This record gives sequence, C-alpha cells and structure tokens, in this order.
Amino acid sequence: MKEEVTILSANSISIGYRNGKEVTAVANNVSVQLKKGSLTALIGANGIGKSTLLRTLTGIQKPLQGEVMLNGKNISSYSAKALAQKLSIVLTEALPPSNLSVFELTALGRQPYTNWLGILAEEDIAKTNNALQMVQLEHLADKKHYEISDGQLQKVLIARALAQDTPLIVLDEPTTHLDLLHKVSLLKLLKQLTEKTGKSILYSTHDLDLALQLSDEIIVMTSEDVIQNTPALLREMDIFNRLFTDKNIYFDNAKGGFIIKPG
Repeated sequence: MKEEVTILSANSISIGYRNGKEVTAVANNVSVQLKKGSLTALIGANGIGKSTLLRTLTGIQKPLQGEVMLNGKNISSYSAKALAQKLSIVLTEALPPSNLSVFELTALGRQPYTNWLGILAEEDIAKTNNALQMVQLEHLADKKHYEISDGQLQKVLIARALAQDTPLIVLDEPTTHLDLLHKVSLLKLLKQLTEKTGKSILYSTHDLDLALQLSDEIIVMTSEDVIQNTPALLREMDIFNRLFTDKNIYFDNAKGGFIIKPG
C-alpha cells in the first residue's frame, strides 16, 4: 500500500491569464493532489487547458485565485534554485542544436546543485550515471543526443529529471511522436519509477486507454469541471463520456475504451 503523503496540492484554484486588467479564466474550482509514489495522468480535449494547468501547478504562471502548495509551502515563495530541487519538468519542446552527449544532457539535471561553472562533483557524476541506469540507457552515455531514436531521447529527458533528484516530476505529453510500442514502454517505465523511487509523477497525455491501465489516478479536464480520482472510480462516474461532444464516439465502460459508432 502506498504511503499517503501529499507532495503537491491545489484547492479550488482558478487558472487562466492576465493581460493588464483583462482576466481570462480557463478553469475554476480546480483541486489537485499529487501523492508520493503515485503516477497521475492529466487528460482532456485539445485546447481545454491542460498546458495552462501544468504551468500553474509547476509555478511557471500564478493561479488567478488560490494557492498551489508544494511540500506544504506556497510554490510562488520558492526561489528558482530551491524550486528546481523540489520539482523537475520535462517539456515537449525541441532541444536546441548542440553536440551534447547522452551523459552530458542527463547531467544538466544536476545544475541546481553545482557551482556557477557547472563543474560536476563525484556525487553529481554518480547520480547522472544512476539516472541513466534507471532508464536502462547507460550503454548510450557517450552517444550524441541526435544519434538516438525519439523514444530513447524521451527516456534521456526523463533521466535528466531523475538526475535532478526531485520528489516531483512533471511531463508534458511525453508520448507525443512515439509509436504504440514505445508509448507503452515509456509509461511502464514511469510506473516503475514511482514504485522504485517513491517519486510522484504527473504527465499529460491523449492516450486515455494506456492511462487507464497504468496510472494510479487520472485528472480529467472537461469544459464543465476538473475531476481527479482512480481509473476505476472515474469509470463508475461515467466521466469519460464528457471528454468529447462528438456523438460518433463514446466510452464503453465495460470494455474500458472508446468506441466509434458505425455509419
């Protein structure tokens, strides 16, 4: 049984944007809890506000109302360095052109702990090597990051987050551009990491079928509200049929997946 320790929480916050005096709310009354050793998926239709929620939960932008608490402390009160020692983020953005090796890219996760020259101490090297071992890519350490596959690169970015050694890891659509086999492999890796390390991992995804099978909890964003619970309870609530308004597709609770209506 998992230890019920909350790493991050948000209680009835409002998320959105401010432009001068103009305020645009994306979602209201949003409550989220991320627990230690738990894999949590964030799902919702395109444009529903998943990225806005991730940016708010990670302190990149402030909520319109309410507070996001990380380890019992308002996330906005952390310094950049202190926050980087508590929270690591893996984005879908393309990497800048560089000749970094897999080891060097992974070692960037140690920046919150190194001096201004970025010189790696023995502990930094050990944690970098350990991170690569956890994603089973230590044999690629000397390869340039542009010489490996998309699936391997995504695992290297996860290794970088592991090297950063934070209790919470947040990933923005980590399975984008991967085929089904690599999607399954990546999500199984995330699940194993929560079990082995006790870290809390939050990831956004469009792969609901996989999220249902591998996630401990799912945050569902609809146009009406945001609901978080276990996959089993969400299915009982018939929440997944509120994800899409198109009547040509529906969620079959018995089969545990979406069905396309014929005709």
